[in-house]
Order: sequence, then structure tokens, then C-alpha cells
Amino acid sequence: QVQLAESGGGLVRPGGSLTLSCTASGSIFMVNGMRWYRQAPGKERELVAMSTSGGSTEYADSVKGRFRISRGDAQNTVYLQMNSLKPEDTAVYYCNALGYQANREVFDSWGQGTQVTVLS
Repeated sequence: QVQLAESGGGLVRPGGSLTLSCTASGSIFMVNGMRWYRQAPGKERELVAMSTSGGSTEYADSVKGRFRISRGDAQNTVYLQMNSLKPEDTAVYYCNALGYQANREVFDSWGQGTQVTVLS
């Protein structure tokens, strides 16, 4: 099994910054795509940013220019640097990772979520 551990959420004022991190552990052969999603109260979960093992990144229009996704050297860690935060960024942020386990079976794992609250 592959587990994801997230950290870095918290309370910040509008215009502030936070950096989320997520590390995959367990029986891993390769981590390919890593993504950040978020879910605000009463809304559906939405994709915020994604990073492929090849280095490609994509962002939701609502966060382009403000958020940056990056991978650690070991490729099993992903970061989400969030700048110029707005109240509408308030949500639970979830990490998702896709790849292969040591037995070459595919995994699609989710973290437990970390709360980000932007409040003046």
C-alpha cells in the first residue's frame, strides 16, 4: 500500500502565503503524477494543480500565477506554494498520487486532507 501524508495547512490573511507538502511512502516502485485538489464547503472537489514525472505542470485558471506546484528530488514529494491567497481559496486541500507499487501494480492514493483558511 501507498500512503500520503500532507502538511502545511493553516489560517492566513488575504494576500498571505502558505506552502503545502505531501510525501508518498510505502511499497513504491515509481510515482508518476502528483496532484493537488481542493474542496470547499458545499462545493465539488476540484483539481488545483498537477505535476507529471516528466516535469509538466498544469493549473486551474483560478490559481494560475499565484500557486506553484513542484516535486522533491526523490519525486515522491510534492509541494504547493500558494501566494496572494484569497478568501475563495479556503478549502480542504487533498494530495493525490498515481504510480506503480513495488509489485508493479498501479496505485492511486489520496491524502487525508489539510485545511486552508483565508480570513481577514
